[in-house]
Amino acid sequence: MKRVLILEPYYGGSHKLFLQGLQQNIEADFVLMTLPARKWKMRMQFSAIWFVEEIKKLPRGKQSFDVVLCSTFVDVAVFRALVHPVPGWNKEAVVKTYFHENQFAYPSQKQDISMRQFTAINCTTALASDACAFNSLFNLDTFLAGVQKVVKFATDMKIPGVVDAIRQKSVVLYPGMDYSFIDEVTVSKKDGGAPIIVWNHRWEHDKGPEIFFNALYTLQKKRIVFRLIVLGESYANMPECFSTAQKRLADEILHFGYAESRKKYAELLRMGDVLVSTAKHEFYGIAVLEGIRAGCYPLLPESLSYPELYGKEFLYTPGKLVKKLEEYLRYPVCLENETRNSLTTRFSWHCQREHYTKWLLG
Repeated sequence: MKRVLILEPYYGGSHKLFLQGLQQNIEADFVLMTLPARKWKMRMQFSAIWFVEEIKKLPRGKQSFDVVLCSTFVDVAVFRALVHPVPGWNKEAVVKTYFHENQFAYPSQKQDISMRQFTAINCTTALASDACAFNSLFNLDTFLAGVQKVVKFATDMKIPGVVDAIRQKSVVLYPGMDYSFIDEVTVSKKDGGAPIIVWNHRWEHDKGPEIFFNALYTLQKKRIVFRLIVLGESYANMPECFSTAQKRLADEILHFGYAESRKKYAELLRMGDVLVSTAKHEFYGIAVLEGIRAGCYPLLPESLSYPELYGKEFLYTPGKLVKKLEEYLRYPVCLENETRNSLTTRFSWHCQREHYTKWLLG
């Protein structure tokens, strides 16, 4: 059985869920090294150094691996340079990187020239990896476009073939999904009340919460009746619009905040009728798939990763969210089980396991 070292300096959220599923579904001898999911910039700059020091601490005979799996927040070029002379290290170890995101396509709140160092790390990480996997074609395409653009800054250095070199070693592998915690929960939606709108994303600016709440305020003014469930994890820099919305939408709110357990989260999703995304940044969208699996009809932007994953009937163009929501609330559409399953099952670990085994261990 192959020994696989996993290096994850941002062990939380979707990164953590992904690695838990990977270890449960792929047959290998895994060793997991992690850091908490915070201070992502510092993780990109220094985690490679820290991981090499941790490898040195491993017992004699345990420092050799067949495969190393890194996430995007590891500077692979630095890691490979520093780990090479470690006694006992397998110099033939294959290093692979899974790109949950890329810094080229992240919508910063303000222009920050220092971000170039992180896009450069993304680029050199891809070049220094033996193989790369991206969680969507949108992620891969925006990454390659970003690399193409950034190498042009090196005006007095010719760097030909960088994009092609990365493209040739890259594949798209959708993150495997575990829906068991949702499938085990049954909640009746037939209570005779107004349709329930669900929003279940991170409470951060890149998920576009202002767009979502402004749409709901417009529905309020039109006296269109709805109920509301707001889920998702909040952080210290939570956008102010959440506090405002909790007051202005008090009469519509059924739940507002982080669910205390996965079971409670699933129960609340099961109550929903329509799930909305207003994301400005989405490379895949685990929360959306969870909502669909729970039976929510999705209304998603016609951009980012969504057109790649969903049909046009579930997408709205810029500025049309209010119209789409109003249409749904006046004439609610039930998401049939057959449709729900066809949208979600292909992303399950059951369907993705073989692809990951071939990429990671092949």
